[in-house]
Formats: sequence, C-alpha cells, structure tokens
Amino acid sequence: MKDIILTDPLPEFFLPPAQVRCELRYFDSATDADFAAARGILAYGHVRIDGQMMDRCPQLRVISNHGVGVDHIDLQAAAARGIPVGNTPGCVDAATADLTIALMLATARRLVVSDAFARSADFTQYNPALLIGQEVTGSTLGIVGMGRIGCEVARRAKAFQMRLLYHNRSRRPEAEAEFGVEYRSLDDLLQESDFVSLNCPLTSETAGMIGAAELGKMKPTAILLNLARGQVVDTQALYEALRDETIQAAGLDVTDPEPLPRDHPLFQLSNVIITPHLGSATGRTRHTMMQRTLENLFAGLDGQPLPNEVQ
Repeated sequence: MKDIILTDPLPEFFLPPAQVRCELRYFDSATDADFAAARGILAYGHVRIDGQMMDRCPQLRVISNHGVGVDHIDLQAAAARGIPVGNTPGCVDAATADLTIALMLATARRLVVSDAFARSADFTQYNPALLIGQEVTGSTLGIVGMGRIGCEVARRAKAFQMRLLYHNRSRRPEAEAEFGVEYRSLDDLLQESDFVSLNCPLTSETAGMIGAAELGKMKPTAILLNLARGQVVDTQALYEALRDETIQAAGLDVTDPEPLPRDHPLFQLSNVIITPHLGSATGRTRHTMMQRTLENLFAGLDGQPLPNEVQ
C-alpha cells in the first residue's frame, strides 16, 4: 500500500519517481480523510505549513521541502511534534549565484530597456550617447549573507576583478582567505558598495533588513540585487528609492508580496528588473532538487535519518 503524501501540484518530471511509493493528494483538493491518512508532506511551492496543518495529520512522519529556504514551515511546531524537516542545501548554490550575476549585469548595462529600444521605431541610427550603463569590472560588490550562495557569488565576481565586501551574522575567516572578501558592518557595506547583493535566508533578523534608512545610505549610483526573500526588503521603501533615484536601479528575483499585484507601481519604473523567483530554475538544478527532496521524504517515511535535515 502506497503512502499518502500531501503536496502542491508537481511538474510532470517529478511524478513518476514520487508515485513509485506515494499516493499524492494536492493541498487545494485534499479531504479531511487525506489529511488524516497523510504520512508525509512534500512542500514544492511555498504553502504555509504550520502547527495547525500538522495537527490535521496525526500520522505525519516527515516534511520534505523542495528548496533551501524553509521560512514557510513552522520549524518549532515540527520539532515540538517530533516531525523532521528536510531541505535541499548545496544543489541550488551555483544556479542562484549565476542569476545573481546575470541580474547584476542586466541592471548595470540596462539590458531590458535596451532590448525594448532596439525593437522600437525610435532606434534609427547608432548613437554613442544612448543608454550609458555602469561598469561592473573593478566595481565594489557588497554581499549580504556569506553562506554557500554568497560564496559562489564571490567566486564569480572575482572574474570581474571586483572589490568584495560582505556582511554576515558571524565572520567567515575561511571565505576571507579564499575569496579576499572584507567584512563590514551592514551600514559600511551599504555606503561603500556599487552593487549590494542580498543572498541571506529570511529570518527574524533579516526580515525588513533593507528599508528607507538603509537605502538612503547607499550611493545614488548603487544597484540593489535581491536573490534572498522578498520580505528582506521593504517594498514601498524600495519603490520610493527607485522612483526618487535615491539608488540607481534594482534587480529582483523575489518580491513582497510574491507575485506583486498587477497594478503595482514598481512595474511602471524602468530602473528595475523583476524575475519570477528563478534563482534555482535550471534543468540540472531542478532535477537534483527533486532527487534530494524524495530522498528526504522516503527516509522520513521509513523512520530513517534524513540525508538533509534542517537543524
């Protein structure tokens, strides 16, 4: 008999390996009987999994998250009920760092605006004065969050001969030695950096970390990149800073809320690029994440230690 698993709708490539031993029940159509019979939860999207949901599942043995960030899962509630939570660290690092660099280049060189101009009737001849961007090579990059992803961002930025600063909850001497990154307080990092890259997890300490005061400390030519979580940045404050040119531009892979309402004023600005949470969205990374998600899920169902358990 297959295990009943609660989950979000899964992509087609995820179904065959999951259905080998699981009967899938999607959250939006699951019945009380499905919750009562569920032995596992596979969190593919960001459905909120709190103590109340866990209590609806008296047979629950494991929560397996497809991704690294677990801010949508009440870890204290899970621990109190003895339910292990797994995630997929490591496999998302390269892809997310790649997109960080992609957004840095795209915002610095105004690629989206330039593409639209090149397609328009206004582009009639080459003009060297058009759409002047920022030089990335030799600029200063400040990385907020020097974990696995932050280190991969630093590794890539070194190829652009960038001066590298970082802020982290604790200093990372090994990263300083390997990448030549210099530790700074958050205020000093904001003041010194040409690009500020947010690569930190969402926690009680980082929620709302970047607001009007922090944006006001950045250079008027600075660019903010958010590959963390939308809630790390005050959306209204960011809109006003971009509108008023307190900072030059922003590249956002995440927003608060996510997605933004279709009439949100950020969409009216030309100095922001927004992508739909694509940090880990490559075929290789998604398949690796799937494998690790299922490894955690199956281990928990079997009462075994999770290969990647959130501590």
